[in-house]
Formats: sequence, C-alpha cells, structure tokens
Amino acid sequence: MIPRKPAPGQVPSWQQQIAEAVRDPAELLEILGLDPALLEAARQAAGTFPLRVPRAYTDKIRRGDPDDPLLRQILPLGAELTHVPGYGPDPVGDSTARAGAGVLQKYHGRALLITTGACAVHCRYCFRRQYPYQDDHAGGSQWSAALARLRADPSLREVILSGGDPLTLSDRRLTAMLEDLSGLSAVRRIRIHTRVPVVLPARLTAELIALLGRTPQATILVLHANHARELDQELLQPLQELRRAGVTLLNQSVLLRGVNDCVATLQALSERLFAFGVLPYYLHLLDAVAGAAHFDVPSRCAQRLLAALSARLPGYLVPRLVREQPGAPAKTLIGGLPL
Repeated sequence: MIPRKPAPGQVPSWQQQIAEAVRDPAELLEILGLDPALLEAARQAAGTFPLRVPRAYTDKIRRGDPDDPLLRQILPLGAELTHVPGYGPDPVGDSTARAGAGVLQKYHGRALLITTGACAVHCRYCFRRQYPYQDDHAGGSQWSAALARLRADPSLREVILSGGDPLTLSDRRLTAMLEDLSGLSAVRRIRIHTRVPVVLPARLTAELIALLGRTPQATILVLHANHARELDQELLQPLQELRRAGVTLLNQSVLLRGVNDCVATLQALSERLFAFGVLPYYLHLLDAVAGAAHFDVPSRCAQRLLAALSARLPGYLVPRLVREQPGAPAKTLIGGLPL
C-alpha cells in the first residue's frame, strides 16, 4: 500500500528543504558570519566536490566560529586539493565488489544496493565522493536487473539500502522498492544507511515511519551522527515513533580530527544517542578517500580514545572501532579480530 501522497503540485516540506539547500560557498560564509578570506579556497574545493547543506543543519552551526565541529564537516577547504599518498578515489574497494546494476557484495549473506547518487548533504569526508553513480546504481531502469541479482543468491539474508542516501528517494519509490524486496523469501533483514534524519529531521514523516514499520522483514535504520549537537529536539519524537513501530535504531560515526576526536565529545554523543533511543554501533576510522586526509586520526590515537571512553561508559554505549579494508571478509575491529 502506497502512503498518502501530497496533493498535485504540492511539494513535501523535506523535499523543498533539499531543493533550497545552500550550494554557494559565499552564501554559506555570509549566513554563518565567517571570514570572506575563506571564500577562494572554498570555491576551489567545491569545484571538485560540490557544497550542499540543508539550512536546517546550518542553523545548528555556531556563527563566527570557523572551528565549529559541525561546520568542519560541510565547509569545503583548500586542504582537499592537496595530494596525499595513499588517498585515492575508491578507498574501500567498491569497484571490485560490484555485482552489477548497483549491487555491491563484499560480505557473506549481505548485499548492498546503491539506490541513488543523491544526498541531502555533502560531507567533506565522504568515502563515495568520487563514486561513478551515473554508471552504477540500482535505480530507474536498472532496478529489475538489481532485483534479479538479489533473487539469484539463495544465501542472501540481509539487504542494505545505501547510496547516496536512500531517504532522499520519495515515499512512492521507497514503497515500490521495499515491496519488491519483501518478495525475496531468503531475506530476513532490511538495513537502511542514512544521514538524512540528522541533517533534515523533517524527512521522518508519519508516512515514512508507517512504511518502515510495516515491512515483513526486520528493519534496521542506521543513522550517521558524528557529534551530539547534531541531535536536536526535532529529531527526538520521530525516532521514538520509529522505535514504537518496531524499527531498530543504530548509529555509526566517523572519527574525524577537529570534530569528535576527544573523549568528552564521544561520550556526549553516545549518551545523547541513547537518550534518543539509538545505540552506538560503529566508530569508523577515516576511509582514505582523496580530499579527506586532513580529517585523519591515527589508529593508535583512536585506540587510546576508545580505551578512555570504555572507562567512562557501560559497554553497550561504546561503539566498536573499525576500519573497512578492501577484500576483507568483514569490517576489521581495530585491536581485535574481523567483525
């Protein structure tokens, strides 16, 4: 059953907010009262990976503070243009994991769908910032081929919707996709990876919550929040409604220099996630994508941070520190065995 649609000509609030996202570095600097001297470098960096940030997210950023941890995640910087050995276009081996028609298969029993190339926000550390979405996605005319590929694998137990960001798709498109996936008898779980609710809480409409709550498979929504200030009160109620609808809520973060690379910040994030009904899941070491080297936190520093965090929090609030390594059978637990 397709959720209630807007009246003809009416654009849902969340879609309008995506359409009105800030895309011009000059406008971003003006909105946030930042030094115009940052503009030239921001424009150059945005020429290689465009700026996009919803105005709802800019409202959370401190004005006049160039070191604000939320700003650092979305402001293009000249450092992105510096070539750093070891950093390239495909840091996690997506290209070798392609199984055709936007399907990636890296791990046994799981398949990932590149549902769309669209995102509500362009995070500057994004490991798919150079992914060839125009040539490889599971949307539109390629959906039938992607579905056939999944149906042909009887070992498949979980399908992961990724992108881009699957929650930039309309409710109609998501409904059709989830209805088709419900016909895969071997699949037990649908996992959705998304940053949209964190940067655009309005996307969690009653219609979307109802849709995710009625899938025949277990539904897991994996959010992507890196800092406690990204979780505001507008997000609290829809997350509670998702839990009541039976959706499991997890969070994965990326450890980023100047954003969340201190124990107090990580502790605040875990505690706020739990207050919002979300369990910390993964804390990723930075994927070595070209343009993001300035965010890197060395593995040894990361391990010290996690040890200190473990001394402050119960185990269920300590995310697992992991790295994704091309060709590995699972994500690798730093300081431990593959997960």
